[in-house]
Amino acid sequence: MWFLIYLSFLVTLVVGQFDPHYVADRTTMVHLFEWKFKDIAKECEDFLGPQGYGGVQVSPVNENLILKKRPWFERYQPISYKLETRSGNEEDFRDMVKRCNKAGVRTFVDVVVNHMSSSVYPTIGTGGSKADPNKLSYPAVPYGPDDFHKACEINNYQDANNVRNCELSGLHDLDQSKEYVRNVIVEFINRLIDIGIAGIRVDAAKHMWPADLHYIYSHIKNLSTDAGFPPNSRPYIYQEVIDLGGEAVLKYDYLQLADVIEFQFGIVLGNMFRGQDNLQRLSNWGDEAGWRLVPSGKALVMVDNHDNQRGHGAGGSTILTHKNPKQYRMAVAFMLAHPYGKPRIMSSFEFSDPSQGPPQDSKEQIVSPIFDKEGKCTNGWITEHRWPQIYKMVQFRNLVDNEILEKWWTSGHNQIAFSRGNKGFVAFNADNSDLVASILTNLPPGRYCDIISGNLVNGRCTGKEIIVNADGTANVNIQRDETEGVIAIHVQAKY
Repeated sequence: MWFLIYLSFLVTLVVGQFDPHYVADRTTMVHLFEWKFKDIAKECEDFLGPQGYGGVQVSPVNENLILKKRPWFERYQPISYKLETRSGNEEDFRDMVKRCNKAGVRTFVDVVVNHMSSSVYPTIGTGGSKADPNKLSYPAVPYGPDDFHKACEINNYQDANNVRNCELSGLHDLDQSKEYVRNVIVEFINRLIDIGIAGIRVDAAKHMWPADLHYIYSHIKNLSTDAGFPPNSRPYIYQEVIDLGGEAVLKYDYLQLADVIEFQFGIVLGNMFRGQDNLQRLSNWGDEAGWRLVPSGKALVMVDNHDNQRGHGAGGSTILTHKNPKQYRMAVAFMLAHPYGKPRIMSSFEFSDPSQGPPQDSKEQIVSPIFDKEGKCTNGWITEHRWPQIYKMVQFRNLVDNEILEKWWTSGHNQIAFSRGNKGFVAFNADNSDLVASILTNLPPGRYCDIISGNLVNGRCTGKEIIVNADGTANVNIQRDETEGVIAIHVQAKY
């Protein structure tokens, strides 16, 4: 009997860690990279909640090393687990989580537990803590020399021991096999769960042993019922495991633990919508064998993230970002229209130097985004999640989430279209020629407003109008030189 009870617990644990616990029919999170907690709270109330976003990923919330010129990557160099960063303090974070939950937006924290800081002196944290990295001394935790792997640099990605036991870019590598280290990490994550978060992104999961992560994941608490989660709800976990093939550490090593961020996804779509590949090949997109993708139910997907949009991580020049607006919006629209994976939207800030941190004032304090009357940001924040072409596709995905992909169409080149059941239809033109075609949809006959180019207002379209005929065909026209390379219609934009 005890074995059956234990087995039931394990099944519940595994299943629960793949559920983001979104409210109602929401499907998509956004990464508000380097935003302040107070600004995130307001954004949950003013925009994310009303526009149908399901969750927000926040930058690491624990105290980090202060570096000269305040580069973004200082957030990934922990000094302690105090909740004290340039984004705010513990009180700010608690208030943010509470307000976002009330707005129907779940909070996911980027957790850095593979390592501590590099050896930079003076070693002072954002909460005033001091450390001596050369002596592996972090008294604000506290961690000491016995809590780290022996010093060595990662220099051989064909050796799993080297990848998981040595230092990544000089960041002092914690030994998660040690009971004390495990328990400190569990206690930190449990504090976040008590505050009301829905889950965590595990930074550098590739550089930790799956067995150690299994211990940590299995010992963290269920989500807080005080925050509105049902009893026995497990935190959603998604792991950073960069695996493009040809290395010793594989993303498949981590699939039984929790979701994995699928880096192959953005690389392929970047190639596709840059015109370096052929869109018609996406007819079997999501097929694990054909594309070497992890199963859809275990994939967190993205077009870009805070690393690879700067040329770090994986993908290089193939990655599409806000700097390629037309192609970027097309790739994001495809991600949100296609059923594969759990999507995450990137929300960025302007940068000319890949190391550049977020917009700040003369005192090196992060500044709040400022929006004009049209909702566009005017002071260095890009806020892609507010682009109408993106947030309306988030709503599209919410609407069609349980519908199958059908009526796939292609011109034979870089022009494709498909329906999501009888609720939505999209068409893409990434070709050097115009797309003018009558395409069979699965939508009921009627007049529809293209949500990419406008809205349905007072019974009329402010953008393109698409007519679906009695036989289900739609006359699609996307000129090659148009600002947008995609049209999208759904039953809630029908009149």
